[in-house]
Amino acid sequence: MAHLEWSSTLDTGVDIIDEQHKRIVNYINQLYDAKESGDTSGVGGVIDELVDYTISHFAFEESLMEQAGYAFLEPHKKVHELFTKKVNQFVTRYKDGEDVLDDVLNMLQRWLINHIKNEDGDYSEKVRASIKKMERENNNWITRALHKFFG
Repeated sequence: MAHLEWSSTLDTGVDIIDEQHKRIVNYINQLYDAKESGDTSGVGGVIDELVDYTISHFAFEESLMEQAGYAFLEPHKKVHELFTKKVNQFVTRYKDGEDVLDDVLNMLQRWLINHIKNEDGDYSEKVRASIKKMERENNNWITRALHKFFG
């Protein structure tokens, strides 16, 4: 297993979402680095940050889909919920002393790539159109607000 490399094939075309996805990739790579260096305290910290950031990303992404009127919002939310539940199970096992790091890394890498290319790719056109409409109607305030909170 190696670092997860971002490529243009993972771009959704929703810049703020792509930046958030890149940050998640960075957390996965930090987790890999901590594992490789044997930094168990670092592993726990990265896991906590990854989980927190991913949950906030899901909430933000879902709010964009809702605002855009995305027809498959509820099934997409369910996918997020199932993923969060699975990650929390790994976190619990890890905190109980079980060596689950390889399984966590494999699952995160596979899931993220599959999720971005498939589920996220399905909503991206609708959300892009919604963001453009909001930007026109609100004189770009949404762009400034998004970049303020999510970089």
